[in-house]
Amino acid sequence: MPEIKNTVTYSDSGVNYDKLDSFKRMAQGAASETSSLMTIPGFRVVEGSRGEPSFIWEEPDSYRSIVVEGLGTKNLVADAIREESGKTYYDVIAQDTVATIINDLITSGATPLVISMYVAAGNSEWFVDKDLAKDLLVNGWKKACFEAGVVWGGGESPSLKGIIVDGASDIGGAGVGIIKPKERLALGDKIKVGDNIVLIESNGIHANGLTWARDIAAANRRGYKAELSSGMTFGKALLKPTYIYANLQKQLYESGVDIHYMVNITGHGWRKLMRANYDFTYFMYTVPPVPEEMEFIQKERRASNAAMYDTFNMGAGFAFIVDSKESDSVQSIAKELGYESWNAGVVKEGPKQVIIEPKGITYSRDTLSLR
Repeated sequence: MPEIKNTVTYSDSGVNYDKLDSFKRMAQGAASETSSLMTIPGFRVVEGSRGEPSFIWEEPDSYRSIVVEGLGTKNLVADAIREESGKTYYDVIAQDTVATIINDLITSGATPLVISMYVAAGNSEWFVDKDLAKDLLVNGWKKACFEAGVVWGGGESPSLKGIIVDGASDIGGAGVGIIKPKERLALGDKIKVGDNIVLIESNGIHANGLTWARDIAAANRRGYKAELSSGMTFGKALLKPTYIYANLQKQLYESGVDIHYMVNITGHGWRKLMRANYDFTYFMYTVPPVPEEMEFIQKERRASNAAMYDTFNMGAGFAFIVDSKESDSVQSIAKELGYESWNAGVVKEGPKQVIIEPKGITYSRDTLSLR
């Protein structure tokens, strides 16, 4: 088995966010030069949305939001344990993909409207696996659409021999939402000193950091069968479905909560808490319990706390930034919907940074370069 060296960063697994983000910044610069092409009267590009999870444009009575997202490599875990488990787990894979799209979409204040699916495979035979197709399309994607309250509008399913390995697939999609009334637009300009940061629990690893997890499974003698502290295997723990937070966001709005900003804690981990393009210090005084699969990853990888919190959600899948008077309402509604939550931090005056006080971690602004 390959030997795991004493690494402390996710880039050692081949996923280097600095390099990926450099490409994204170049794309944003080129894309901004096309904004003048939106010439319909009453329509305009919201330039401040570039670098946010979704792109936004204004219409006469609303804003619209669009997201394109991909699952990543979590489906390779499902493929690896299918034979031993007798399950495809592609119902989970479908929910994870819908969640990556919808959870980004709602951060803008949007209500999801339409979602499309993209599934590419290395050969046409992949598409005739009836058990997999039923789990992916019916038990997974359709069910997740009902959970998110979004219409499934179509998609694309190419066979890409020579690009994708035979037997493997690449899964993603796109979603469009509406921000109405316009006051719901959440791009960070509402954030103020004294706001509370309420964290909502994750359901484990969600769909980020799976490349690291797969490396660990390849190096561990038991692979995905390695048992965690609860007795659950590592593979099954990795395949817990990602939560979709759309209904929570909806219930908060309907209850009159004025959400100042929202963060989907995915790639870049807790650094995402400072994603808004404004200078504040996000001081976190509470951290949730860490899911056991992440504890296992940290132990096996001998990774530092800083490396873990800048890559994984570490138990917090989503964050709402609200006035301190409304944090109790957020937690109460979250509890009604079955989510555990923590009034975990406060927005302070100071340089743009995230301070995780219980772990002694500080992420400065130069650790997150999404614009």
